[in-house]
Amino acid sequence: ASDVYKRQLLDILNDVKSGIDYEKEQHLVSEQILTSMEIVMLIMKISDEFDITISPLDIVPENFESLDAILKLINKIQEE
Repeated sequence: ASDVYKRQLLDILNDVKSGIDYEKEQHLVSEQILTSMEIVMLIMKISDEFDITISPLDIVPENFESLDAILKLINKIQEE
């Protein structure tokens, strides 16, 4: 399942902002690669695509720094 999630998430990320190597980039938030508006769009698209609710407590930079960080967040929420 995680490979499918990874592909879905990559599609979402590229939808929000293309031209970034999301498989390599580890500082999407701290290096301001994604703007706050793009992060809001990302959260909405992830919520729809994966049918999860991302709580305000989970909306912290660490959870959105990289592809893996976002995947971990999705998995964590789905297990709750």
